[in-house]
Amino acid sequence: MTDHNDKPKRIAFFGGSFDPPHRGHLAIANALLEEFALDRFVFIPAMRAPHKMRSQPTSAYDRYAMLCLATNDEPRITVSRMEIEAPERPFSVETLSRLTAEMPSDELFFVMGADSWMDITSWREWEKVLSLVCHIVVTRPGSPIDVSHVTDEIRERIIDLRGGGSVSNQTSSSRGSIFLTDAVELDISASDIRRQVREGDREWRDRVTDEVAIYIEKYQIYN
Repeated sequence: MTDHNDKPKRIAFFGGSFDPPHRGHLAIANALLEEFALDRFVFIPAMRAPHKMRSQPTSAYDRYAMLCLATNDEPRITVSRMEIEAPERPFSVETLSRLTAEMPSDELFFVMGADSWMDITSWREWEKVLSLVCHIVVTRPGSPIDVSHVTDEIRERIIDLRGGGSVSNQTSSSRGSIFLTDAVELDISASDIRRQVREGDREWRDRVTDEVAIYIEKYQIYN
């Protein structure tokens, strides 16, 4: 919540499964901190991964612990327990409504990957989701991004920053703006990491921080 003695903050929230959190997630956080002149970047691990069909997802508490380890040396990057401590599994519209109520003076951004953007119309109250806060869509290297699946009104709110654009900390974004960015060139798959762990392929260790690798091995998360 914003302190009345402080100026409003610019904060981005990145929800997802983070199963496991990898260097691609950290690259997104660090790139967006600079590109959007953010004061803080917050990971929000979901209790159950949205739109995932795996019957036994990794414990939310293990994913939370791994995120904390991965970001421990990053002063402007934090991890929220708000979804894993919620009495019922919240949808994004509920999480964003709560955040805007708790931080009415701050400028909030919600981060999503290209896959989530392409599935956005399947989200509960998706048009409300896209109007509650600003959104940042992180595109994949070499992959085109489509906007034909959303309404004309939403398309008018899209701001394409690909190719080197940025949002100055002196500029206030209109609530509901949707930014497309290609600031991150890494394309790392969490499902590939899980598969490599199961198969004994040691290459996965290069895709996560040392602390996360030790945690995965010590507690045999994906074996």
